[in-house]
This record gives sequence, structure tokens and C-alpha cells, in this order.
Amino acid sequence: MTMAAAIESRNAGASAWSKSSRIAAVDIFADIDQAETVWRSLENQHHLSTPYQRFDFLRPWQQKVGTREGLTPLVVVAYDLDRVPLLLLPLVLKQGWGVRSAHFMGGKHATFNMAIWNRDFAAVASRADLDVVFAAIHQRESIDLLAFQQQPLTWQDLPNPFALLPHQTSANDCPVMAMMPGASETTRISHSMRQRLKTKERKLKAPPGYRYLLADSDADVKRLLDAFFRIKPLRMAEQKLPNVFAEPGVEDFIRDACITPRVDGGRVIEIHALENDSEVIALFAGVADGYRFSMMFNTYTVSAVSRYSPGLILIRHIIDHYAEHGYRTLDLGIGSDSYKKLFCKADEPIFDCFVPLGPRGSAAAIAMSAANRSKRLVKRNPALLLLAQKLRRAFG
Repeated sequence: MTMAAAIESRNAGASAWSKSSRIAAVDIFADIDQAETVWRSLENQHHLSTPYQRFDFLRPWQQKVGTREGLTPLVVVAYDLDRVPLLLLPLVLKQGWGVRSAHFMGGKHATFNMAIWNRDFAAVASRADLDVVFAAIHQRESIDLLAFQQQPLTWQDLPNPFALLPHQTSANDCPVMAMMPGASETTRISHSMRQRLKTKERKLKAPPGYRYLLADSDADVKRLLDAFFRIKPLRMAEQKLPNVFAEPGVEDFIRDACITPRVDGGRVIEIHALENDSEVIALFAGVADGYRFSMMFNTYTVSAVSRYSPGLILIRHIIDHYAEHGYRTLDLGIGSDSYKKLFCKADEPIFDCFVPLGPRGSAAAIAMSAANRSKRLVKRNPALLLLAQKLRRAFG
């Protein structure tokens, strides 16, 4: 469905949506566990959200990472007159520079942020509906600013209702690949690239036990994560980058989410790997929802076989795996790394919106908006980006 068609569908459905079904009540939970029942009920319904908003993804993040960062949960649920949940906002509170602000849960570990929407309501939600929710948040929590960053304009071909708010393009785009069910494999990866990767892969197959796998047992998950947390610090140090996976609670969060099964099959975070009997050669992990796979983190061996492009070979396996399972879209995470562009030729626009809920919030929104525009300028200017990278390495 095109964006125009989706918007037309939104408008066509609005007249059929009863006034009695608009937002009639708003609950706010300061404890994520207290919201579990309604959260899971929305997930199990006809809903619209990304896999990064799953309860089983955000609960361990909040417990293991958010709490250590001093972030307080703020889970906002809006209902119609019949107490049917229409949307859930998984937020955390931050206090700084005299401003009390709310942000999406998940921090840097959630590539995409959204509310969890009743899908029918998402198709007709208006700015007035959003204002009802925001007014309740401000009134009950005295929040100055809602900082909603890294949001997709659409998800599963439906518009994100928060795009109705004043917004700006995020600092980074997301390289993305569309996959048509039943299409030839060369529509995803060209014949020439496949041949090059197969030639390289023959080198990897020399040691005994070479295999590609999607971790489907607890033992697989543990073995692969043990390798990841051993190899990743070496790769980060090699690039003179800070190891974000060494931050307090992050490893515990990732291990929890990778081991937790999904109701619809698979794991909350799915791990793909190339390995042989003596080592893990490459590892990529991400979230999946039956429609899209979204990459979260990766690493590859520091041994001599790294010269055979094991990361690219693994990406080819992953793309083919999800295409064969009927997925429509795949992304390799936000950012402009050159390897992503080898596979994902299109850029998906991501947006931020800063919603002030008072005078102090207005000043903070202006400052945050300007800071994000500056980041985007740096990211899109090679000279400025190189300077920023040098400074980060020098002072990081």
C-alpha cells in the first residue's frame, strides 16, 4: 500500500468510527508490571507496533538498564468508553536541566519507537485524540516535554499516527530492503554478488562443522552470546569505540531477551550465526514479527578467516531465511555503514517530535530540535563526520 493510499484509508475509516469509541479515559502506571495485562492484551489483538515495543523486550530493558540509569517507568494507556484499550505509550521519565521529560523505553537498544496501537484506532486517530492523552500526562505527572525520537513514518504500510504531530527528520535514516513473496532470489541480492559470496564461503567451509544456524535452543543462545561478549569488546577496541555492551545491565538485558520465547514462535531477540566446531565466525541478532526483521547487534571473528567477509555471507543467509518465510521487509539497523548499502538500497525516513507541555518544555523542545538537526548535518557532511569521529576517538 502506498503512503497516499494508506492516508486515504485512514480518512475513509474515520467516518465509520463511532464518537463513543474515542478516548474516554487514560491510565498511567509507574510500575511496568502493573501494566502487563493490558500491554499483552494489546499485543495479542489486531495491533500496530514494532517488535521493539514488546513487553518481553522492554521489561528486561527497564529492569536491567533503565533502572540503573535512574529512569522511572511511565506507561500510558488510553481507552474508549467501553474500556477497550486504544493505545499504550511505553515511556520513561528523565529529570535534567530543570526539565522533566518523557522518552520512549528502550534507549539506544530500540531502533524504532512507537506507541502500541489498536490497529483500527490507529487508522483514524486524530491530533485531538493525541492531545487528550498528552493533557492527561501533563496534568498528572507535571511533565514539561515529550521527546519522541526515532519513529518510523509508517509500519507495515500503515501511517504512524504520531506523524500528525509537528516533526523533523531524525539524525539518521535506516537502510531498508523490500522483499516480494515468490520473487527470484536475485531480486534481493544480485547473481554476481551471490557468486562472490559463495566463492568466499567455500574458504569458510574448510574447517569441520561449518554451518549457518538460527539459535533455537537455550544452549545455542548461551554459547553464541558467550562468544559475542568475548569478541565484541575486541572489535570495539580495534575501532577505538566505547563498548556500549559493557555498560551496566546491558549484557543481562540482552541475555534475558534472547532466551525469552515469543508467543508466535522464535525468541524476543533472534540470533543468527556462522560457526564451525572450533569457533563462532559471525553473529547477527535482531527482532522479527512475521513481517519484518530488524538488526540490533553483530560481530565477527578476530581469527584469520575474517578476511573472507563472514559478516556479508551471514547477511545473505539471513536475507534468504526471512524471504523464504514470507517476510516483506528487512533492515540492518539505523546508520550509513557501507556494508548496509550493499544489501539495503532504499532509505526509510525516521522522524523525531518534541512536544512541549509548558513554558519550560517549549525552551527544551527548541534546544533538542536544534541539537538533532546539527547531528543530522554532521552525519550527512563527510568532512564534519570525519572530524566528529576523530574527536570521539581522541576523547571517548
